[in-house]
Amino acid sequence: MGKRAFNYGGQAVLEGVMMRGSKAMSVAVRHPDGHLVVRREPLSKFLYDGWLSRTPFLRGLVLLWDALGLGMRSLLFSSNVALEAEALHGEKGSGESRAADLDGGETPAFEGPLAWGTVALSLGLGVGLFFLLPAFTADLIEQWLGIESPLLGNLVEGTIRLLLLIGYIWAIGFIPDIARVFAYHGAEHKTIMAYEGGAELEPDVVSGYTMYHPRCGTGFLLTVVVISILIFSLVGRPSLLVRLASRIALIPLVAGLAYEFIRYSGKHQHIALVRLVTKPNLWLQRLTTREPDETMLQTAITALRMVLEAERGGDVQPETITVVQPL
Repeated sequence: MGKRAFNYGGQAVLEGVMMRGSKAMSVAVRHPDGHLVVRREPLSKFLYDGWLSRTPFLRGLVLLWDALGLGMRSLLFSSNVALEAEALHGEKGSGESRAADLDGGETPAFEGPLAWGTVALSLGLGVGLFFLLPAFTADLIEQWLGIESPLLGNLVEGTIRLLLLIGYIWAIGFIPDIARVFAYHGAEHKTIMAYEGGAELEPDVVSGYTMYHPRCGTGFLLTVVVISILIFSLVGRPSLLVRLASRIALIPLVAGLAYEFIRYSGKHQHIALVRLVTKPNLWLQRLTTREPDETMLQTAITALRMVLEAERGGDVQPETITVVQPL
């Protein structure tokens, strides 16, 4: 089998994996009873097959925003599967009944204002922790050490941001549930690497592929930190309030540039210099991936197969929720 050109992507969720293609996305979640609950939906043709998807820098902002929405909906879906399992375990006789309950809203659901309020709070905390706090801390250090160089000041700020990022990822990796998410992350990477390498999507084949992928979101975060040092240096070292406001205002620019870098580097791994520059991205993934077991590989493979099946059929059907037995 030959290598495939389209860049498929994904995300680990609670006891599952989301996969995104060019026309459809699918999230497969492992139910405690052993079967997989799979949600599939079409993607916007305007976003993924229109002029926006071919416009450098602008496409990054649009697709990153859409990916955020897909990821959040996938996380909420996986949470609802867990809630449904707790509420219905031993009460329903079949996986089909459970899928119907999920679709019909007859079981507890983490959704609506509570869910999206939690998402908004999480995003706000993320911006505060990784953008505003480093700027505030760097300002204190600059005053203490008498630093006047904008570049040096932003290097201090970027170092603080990087240490916070690495420390946060390292710390949450000790939480058992997060460790399992990281293992599903490894399964997602292995599955995409196997598919891009032209291999058969079978657990025993996929297990032999690497967990480290050049287009990983972890690498994107590291790229954001590096690019932010360069971009924020152009602003100089204004007053603290102006500096904090600039960090928020410049997030779209930094994210757009980081997206283009990740996109370019992912397509040009055959160039030695590109591989060298992206090695830190792969190293950081050692914190966000774990070796998956066979059930996790089955879950990731099922999610990708559902996407490929939908795209081979042409027009993707509206959102569906189905039950799939293990491979």
